Amino acid sequence: MRFHVPAFLLVGMLLTANGAGQGVAVAPVAPTGGKINPPNTDFSAYEKKFPWVLSAAILQAQAASMEKAKLHENVYEAKVGAYTLPDLFTLADGRKVSTPGGWEGERRAELLEIFRREVYGISPPKPATLAFRLVASDPRALQGEATLKRVAISFQLRNETFQFHLSLFVPNRRSGPAPVFLLLNHRVAKNTDVTRQVRSEFWPAEYAVSRGYAIAAVDLDDEVDPDKPNATTGLRAFYRRLYSKPEELTWATLASWAWSGSRAVDYFETDPDIDLARIAVIGHSRGGKTALWAAAQDTRFALACVNCAGEGGPALSRRDFGETLGMITTNFPYWFTPTYARYADRISSLPIDQHELVALVAPRGYHGGDASLDLHSDPRGSWLSLVEATKVWALAGRARVWPDSMPLVNDVVMDGPLAYHLREGGHALTTFDWKLYFDHADLFFRRSPR
Repeated sequence: MRFHVPAFLLVGMLLTANGAGQGVAVAPVAPTGGKINPPNTDFSAYEKKFPWVLSAAILQAQAASMEKAKLHENVYEAKVGAYTLPDLFTLADGRKVSTPGGWEGERRAELLEIFRREVYGISPPKPATLAFRLVASDPRALQGEATLKRVAISFQLRNETFQFHLSLFVPNRRSGPAPVFLLLNHRVAKNTDVTRQVRSEFWPAEYAVSRGYAIAAVDLDDEVDPDKPNATTGLRAFYRRLYSKPEELTWATLASWAWSGSRAVDYFETDPDIDLARIAVIGHSRGGKTALWAAAQDTRFALACVNCAGEGGPALSRRDFGETLGMITTNFPYWFTPTYARYADRISSLPIDQHELVALVAPRGYHGGDASLDLHSDPRGSWLSLVEATKVWALAGRARVWPDSMPLVNDVVMDGPLAYHLREGGHALTTFDWKLYFDHADLFFRRSPR
């Protein structure tokens, strides 16, 4: 499909956030100093809905701000130019699939192989020695509203053990197994503080439980794989040292994080308190890229919530807007296979684009979320990616093909398993984002909204 971009801009300003912490922890991280935004369930500030259009003066200011920060990003929609996306339904040999069976049986597997080879890398299978151990519990957590479970997830290679933790709150007021949202947390561990001495809107456990959802988290940087180049500790270093065929594993950091999400699902399969048909994975920014790749591979995730994930996530790589493939592979080369960076100067030869990654979630649930002031993440690029991917949901009879007109700011578009929202504000995962993800899950999982 060929896109001709309009001469107006529907974008915003760049805000960034980074995680911290290195190595593999074996116990809950104690709260430390630093600002954490507490949850706020007063959503009145978001009641006004309006078109996403910014003035020329604001655009010029944003361009100047980026230049000062030495972020050489295009901020003008008119400068994106035309581009041609790979066809969703054309196989590598030129044949086209036109049925749900053809998509599931041929095209989906082919696309997964290409994304593994070119972008995220090949990960190891589920370990044969995978084990779970309850290391902490509290049946009266959150003032009696939930049961806390702190689970050690471990496995062995050559008699050495790797371990990380899953934190989980399950609502006590329920009639059966609870649906669960799993946060793949790339930020500091205090965002997922199980003691609740620190409460963050990044993981609003109390609000989730009040909505009837279990809420879980894995701390990626602290416990799974360090978010830094040439890491000598963590999951991938463990496999490089002890796996029988390490040369077969080309996985990069995002893939290792996604792998840990699937191991969390392995645990859910052992927990009778969790509804296995209603597992959602959620992530923000680099965690959103991770959540999308996890859901693309692991069909046990019924819903993927991808928040402000931009380049390397749902945003179209062929759009020269905001962060580009060249920029992300220069600044964060360890997130991807080395092969991916080779397309920076020849983007049109990239055999896939991110609309095909979004489509790999079909026909399960997908909810994209962006922010009106998050220029860096290219919200329109993520929106257009989803629009193109809706063709696969339509092929399966699960949703319509969406038009490419952007939704209003602070509004949410829902269509069965699909949803998208554009929140007012900057690069963040807010309680309002969580509200909209829960609202969609209420309908998609056929629950009564609370």
